[in-house]
This record gives sequence, C-alpha cells and structure tokens, in this order.
Amino acid sequence: MPRERKRVRMCNVRLNDDEHRRLTAAARIVRTSLPAYLVRAGLAAARDADATAAAVAGQRELVTELFAARRHLGKVGNNLNQVARAINSGDRPTEVDVVIAAVHRAVQRVQDATDQLLDRN
Repeated sequence: MPRERKRVRMCNVRLNDDEHRRLTAAARIVRTSLPAYLVRAGLAAARDADATAAAVAGQRELVTELFAARRHLGKVGNNLNQVARAINSGDRPTEVDVVIAAVHRAVQRVQDATDQLLDRN
C-alpha cells in the first residue's frame, strides 16, 4: 500500500457512554470497527461539507426554537394557573380565551419543531 494511502496518523476521540454505545452498535451493523466507522462517517460528512454545515445549522435552529417554545409554555402555564385560581374562587377572568389561545399556539410551536426534527431523521 502506498504511504499516502496508509493510515499513519492517530486521533483520539472522547465519547460519553451513550455516544459510545450508539456508535459501536452502528459500526457493528455495518460490520466494521468503531475507528473505521468513525473515519467513514467523518469522510462522508467532509465530502459534502456544505450539506453537513446546513444540517448542523438547521438542527441548531430547531433546538433554539424548542427552547423558545419551552420558555413560552412556561409563561403560558403560569398564566393558566392564574386563570384556574381565579375560576376556582368563583371569578370568570376575561383573559381565559386569550390564555387558551396562547396555550394552543405554544403547543403548535412545539409540535411544528418536533415534526421538523422527525422529518430530518
């Protein structure tokens, strides 16, 4: 094998237990070692760096949206608790319809982001 084709460089990679388990299982499925699997996966990503970068950016956008939706749900949940407290004390707050609409919007936001995430996998 010519020197330029022979693998002479070593690269250490740290993995947590879950990453190691998942990558080892994936390597086993394609009947290769974990290091060979990581090389192939890395080279495949490097061949199409633009698509890989776009996928990573898209995933970051989805994660950002899910965190924003979670914050929104927290605020809406607080408003919903206030409305429930008022109703339990015999009042009919005027904000009920607004709060319920906000709940629906927040749930739809989470559903949309989840659907996008599932469509990518």
